[in-house]
Amino acid sequence: MATILEQKSQIDKLWETFWSNGISNPLTVIEQISYLFFIKELDDKQILAEKKSQRTGKPIENPVFDETQKNMRWSIFKDFAPDIMFKIVKDDVFPFIKNMGGEKFAKYMKDAIFMIPSPALLSQAVDMISKLEMQDLDTKGDLYEYLLSKIAQAGVNGQFRTPRHIGKMMVELADIQPNDIVCDPSCGTAGFLICAIMYLKEKYPDMFMNAQLKNHFDNDMFYGYDFDYSMLRIASMNMMSHGHQNPNIDYQDSLSEDAANLKEFCTCVIANPPFKGSVNESTIAKNIISEVNTKKTELLFLALMIRILKTGGRACVIVPDGVLFGTSNAHTSIRKKLIDNQKLEAVISMPSGVFKPYAGVSTAILIFTKTNSGGCDKVWFYDMQNDGFTLNDNRTPIEENDIPDIIKSYKNRHNEDNTDRKAKHFFVNADEIRQNGYDLSINKYKEVEYEEIQYEAPSKILADIKVLENEIQQGLKELEGMI
Repeated sequence: MATILEQKSQIDKLWETFWSNGISNPLTVIEQISYLFFIKELDDKQILAEKKSQRTGKPIENPVFDETQKNMRWSIFKDFAPDIMFKIVKDDVFPFIKNMGGEKFAKYMKDAIFMIPSPALLSQAVDMISKLEMQDLDTKGDLYEYLLSKIAQAGVNGQFRTPRHIGKMMVELADIQPNDIVCDPSCGTAGFLICAIMYLKEKYPDMFMNAQLKNHFDNDMFYGYDFDYSMLRIASMNMMSHGHQNPNIDYQDSLSEDAANLKEFCTCVIANPPFKGSVNESTIAKNIISEVNTKKTELLFLALMIRILKTGGRACVIVPDGVLFGTSNAHTSIRKKLIDNQKLEAVISMPSGVFKPYAGVSTAILIFTKTNSGGCDKVWFYDMQNDGFTLNDNRTPIEENDIPDIIKSYKNRHNEDNTDRKAKHFFVNADEIRQNGYDLSINKYKEVEYEEIQYEAPSKILADIKVLENEIQQGLKELEGMI
């Protein structure tokens, strides 16, 4: 059985095959491979349903393909001659996936274009994908996440993806419940929503036996917004391939006046909003800019999250370090709102290598609850030093990993001694934060213990230097004698 590294190497080869056949736009490559992954996923689901039907003797519920569509199934057409396969995929399978799923999925897929130029390239790609071992959800998810990680190379809107293990950590910290309404206002490929789906399936399997909760999960639980149609297509396919048949993935510039009606509708926000540059002030929703007068997206998105959360809802969001200590009026204002008007729960400082090789920016995770009445008496800080991978461009797995401790310590923070500021985690009183200009950088409060180093007396060091100098001079004389 191939290792995950070997399978990722196969994804690299698949990527290179597309490039060498004339598709040089990274986003186009990702879209076309995503379509093929999705087509294979549909057939894999039908195969599983057929096996279940054979075991139980019951008919297949909601089959993807009927008897007249056999040739549209991956397991069938993959063995066809390249010319025949190309015609079936282009003329039958691709139109089929564009019109399946819910109304929203079909809306964003209507502009999808099959851009694989030749039967030879399609045949190569199908053969390579068929050899990938994608039977279990974790492996399948890892490989698809790896493919999507290449989106950073596309340079689209400065997007780079949140590593999957960070997304899983944030979902656990948010402690999503079966009756929550979860939103990512800058969803990209829907990575956070996928993490939430997997978390619920693992932690609350019984919710899917409850008709009301199952209906909520299928229709009203997850919302994702983005203003890039390519991202919306990929996000919708990603959601559907993870068992969510009617994803609420919508076109929306979440900061614009067009989205001003989005307010107080969700109970949990999990996000890594863009924080590259600024937006045009004239396009920003008035009810956001009235809360924080700035053009910086990282601050505007925090104001947006406060707006869209219901009272009692919580947010778990990645921000650049500058949000924690920036001295502008806007920076101070948003931190003041989180502490004085809402309830800032935690600041988790992450090392700068977490987003390598795509970005080296230092970031932190903010966790807060919307109260509109304050209630923040102390804030929990954690100094993450390792996330289970090296912090260089290679990001090789290592044993050192603070994530399990972060989750455990956060959930038990009120039951543990969090007074030692030399430790990795500790509480800081809100009043102390106020006195420090609402500064949330961990270095402002963490006490660093310096180890005292004993040096020899200067006279002894000088004497040692003279001895060494005499030895060098003696060696030089011996060399001169030899010459």
